[in-house]
Amino acid sequence: MMAEKNLFADARIFLAPMAGVTDYAFRTVCADFGADVTVTEMVSSRALCYGDKKSLSLLRRTEKGICGAQIFGNDPEMMAKGAKIALAHSGCDFIDINMGCPVPKIAGNGDGSALMKNPELAAEIVAAVQGAVSVPVTVKCRTGWDKGSVNVVPFAKLLAENGASLIAVHGRTKTMQYGGTADWDIIREVKDAVSIPVVANGDVFDASCAVRCLARTHADAVMVGRAAFGNPFVLRQVAEALAGKPITPLPPLKARMEIALRQFELAVADKGEHIACLEARKYLAWYLRGVSHSGYYKTLISQVSAANDVERIVRGVQNDLT
Repeated sequence: MMAEKNLFADARIFLAPMAGVTDYAFRTVCADFGADVTVTEMVSSRALCYGDKKSLSLLRRTEKGICGAQIFGNDPEMMAKGAKIALAHSGCDFIDINMGCPVPKIAGNGDGSALMKNPELAAEIVAAVQGAVSVPVTVKCRTGWDKGSVNVVPFAKLLAENGASLIAVHGRTKTMQYGGTADWDIIREVKDAVSIPVVANGDVFDASCAVRCLARTHADAVMVGRAAFGNPFVLRQVAEALAGKPITPLPPLKARMEIALRQFELAVADKGEHIACLEARKYLAWYLRGVSHSGYYKTLISQVSAANDVERIVRGVQNDLT
């Protein structure tokens, strides 16, 4: 009997799970442009166990590529139960455990990056979730809580020993939040210490950064986060760079705005017009970053309340700024 192929064997580009950003619409667009793996926004295991409908709605899987459902919490039994619910609801390919979120309301409650201060509990959670589901269990973490407790290497080894199939490491401590410079060298140490795939995250701003990151870390894949805000095209550029191909230039603004409109239409179909419009006020403006004379349209975007507002803005941008 042939050994089962590693789910992530051919995956080189991961889209980072980001709360309030990586919804079904954005993940779909990013998968179209080259993300091999996407992950849902993080969902509370406790909320899943209590049947919270909003939490369940976040777990719609991306249809293209490999998709994981990310959960968070600090109770092994509840995490195991939540993982089973998430998997049954989403049909995702793997379960990802958030051990990296630095936001105070998460870490302050003992969840997310706070688990790095309690490796034994983190390992217990991985073992419990791995025993509860039939798909791979992965972890996203940071390098440690602060610069005085950078413990990701033994932390990763312990999680691998307890059933983690892959670990994604953001090269910053919890206290760094998203500031400073990501430590790619510590990710290299993690890669050298474990036999499971390692994904490098942090300061991958563009295609050249991705190439340098993988060369420096020896990681199996790279994870792109904030660089994709309003710019899913960067994922195609990363894919081309990693394949040694010429990099496709950023599309003209007119074409970029068509993708912005497609993202919005996907969001309307997924969440309804009202919620999609409220959320569009944030991400549509990202597509106009760096565009000269776009202030007028950014103001209009901040007031979007109906689907036809969005199409009118997109067409206005295409007519006036391209």
